[in-house]
Amino acid sequence: MRKVKEEKKILKNFFGEKERKYIGIKRALEMKPEEIIEEVKKSGLRGRGGAGFPTGIKWESLRKNIKPRFLICNADEGEPGTFKDRELLDKAPHLLIEGMMIAMYAIGADKGFIYLRKEYNYLKEKIYIEINEAKKFFNFDIKIFEGAGAYICGEETALLESMEGKRPEPRLKPPYPVSYGLLGYPTVINNVETLCNIPIIIKNGSEWFKKIGTEKSTGTKLFSVSGSVKKPGVYEFEMGKITLRELIYDICGAEKVIGVFPGGISTPPLKEDELDVNLDFESLLEKGSSIGSGGVIVFDDKIPLIKILRKTSEFFKNESCGKCTPCREGTFWLWKILKDIEDKNIKEEGFDIALSICEKIKGKCFCPLGETCAITCENFIKKFKDKLKEEI
Repeated sequence: MRKVKEEKKILKNFFGEKERKYIGIKRALEMKPEEIIEEVKKSGLRGRGGAGFPTGIKWESLRKNIKPRFLICNADEGEPGTFKDRELLDKAPHLLIEGMMIAMYAIGADKGFIYLRKEYNYLKEKIYIEINEAKKFFNFDIKIFEGAGAYICGEETALLESMEGKRPEPRLKPPYPVSYGLLGYPTVINNVETLCNIPIIIKNGSEWFKKIGTEKSTGTKLFSVSGSVKKPGVYEFEMGKITLRELIYDICGAEKVIGVFPGGISTPPLKEDELDVNLDFESLLEKGSSIGSGGVIVFDDKIPLIKILRKTSEFFKNESCGKCTPCREGTFWLWKILKDIEDKNIKEEGFDIALSICEKIKGKCFCPLGETCAITCENFIKKFKDKLKEEI
């Protein structure tokens, strides 16, 4: 294994001493709400849940709308291979609560909610302890809403439907949640990692934050690394200052890599010869993939590629909400044809049928679930077609 360079050392911005608590909110309360939003805009912070939308612009859009207003922390971390928000909730819940308090003050929100993934309910007590401790010093209203374990609720409008007691299906956009959100009122939805950055930005200033990472991908990023590596786990690095190859080989001890999902299975995979790419928004987009949620899944030749491909399609099939036909039917038939290939009920021409199904799904779905399934599976087939044919 190559020696890790000093400049690639793992950072600990999120998991610092607890004595740092409340410095950010104390400074925020000395500022006007508009000044906080401007500071977040200047920092260049982009959403860490997958879409990468500029956080400050989202906040600014909401302030133009009526009251009451709501803030929701999306802690429904359902993307396969992603578990970095779990670490923040477990080891740094104070950062999340402080970030939510600052955000609520900045956008003028009356209430805040943490939409917590069903599988993370064991963290509820720890989060509530932090909320109750903060309430000794600050006046705010944050409650936990426990999800029921549906992947679709990671999509922000399906999350809202779920909170309103309805079937969790995506809404037509526009209108966006910043103008028509929870109960029809303006709502900002940010994920855990995004909100945990807020106290750090307010405490140190936007200029300090902008010096970390790259010009268009500022700050640090948490990466959940799993799969064919010796040292899986959650790692924090400056955006764009480490390559995917360095992360999985030098840091995590991978040996023989066939491919990698760089941001969870909803991001197109990269082959071994494509790993010399910086881990930031722009660089991965140029490679035809995405940083996504930062869920780096490494696979080698010990597991058949056809099984990985079939399991990927199976996940999306199972998690489709069924609202739109291209996703509901398309993901099922994609899985069915891949299962037939795996079971040797059909030969290599099955891949052409699978690609045809992907083409019929793309661009026709109500939300990104079916779209990402088609794009990911299509890229997987095209990039690994020779190896897939060898296997069958």
